[in-house]
Amino acid sequence: MKKIILFALPIFMLMAFTRQDKVKVIFFGDSITQAGVNPGGYVKRIDSMARVQGKMNYDFIGAGIGGNKIYDLYLRMEDDVLSKNPNVVVLYIGVNDVWHKASSGTGTDADKFAKFYQAVINKIKAKNAKIILCTPAVIGEKTDGSNQQDGDLTEYSKIIRGLAQKNELPLVDLRKAFIDYNNKNNKENKDRGILTTDRVHLNAIGNQLVADEMWKAIQAL
Repeated sequence: MKKIILFALPIFMLMAFTRQDKVKVIFFGDSITQAGVNPGGYVKRIDSMARVQGKMNYDFIGAGIGGNKIYDLYLRMEDDVLSKNPNVVVLYIGVNDVWHKASSGTGTDADKFAKFYQAVINKIKAKNAKIILCTPAVIGEKTDGSNQQDGDLTEYSKIIRGLAQKNELPLVDLRKAFIDYNNKNNKENKDRGILTTDRVHLNAIGNQLVADEMWKAIQAL
């Protein structure tokens, strides 16, 4: 019996060390992130890319809920993010804050968006976790500026860029990346089908674009 105990102890210690050595990355957002943990989703793709590159020291966790806006993230961040003691939090929010203003009148005014967003940043910083900010990508993929929410998306993206600069945080500018991609690849000025399935949620190419951009930012920390 003594031999078994002596043999098991080093293995237990090794397993404990391995778990502690993992970099826990939580993706915090709305339905786009909720879908990101499904097969083919951007969170799954990041995990696959990390494994292919032999970077096994990451633990990627999705914390997305459909319909969420910035104040929803603020209200649930303690239970869904901070209690898990993340090393990195990727904030990907803003589409519903804009979209729901037109669709249901329940969006978020720009000044409140900025205040809640800063409050979320403050709480994560207090946990000593690193933060990556992301701009909201698209609500419609037309390239001629005729998507209904283009103006608001541009404004809210500017807010997030400003918060990244103010707080000295890395930024994944998905708004710019999606516009650049559509300008090159959406010659027919379609409102969907290039990077999204329905003007908002990501198709395979969109998920890969998001995964590529976020993975670069995560590795640069």
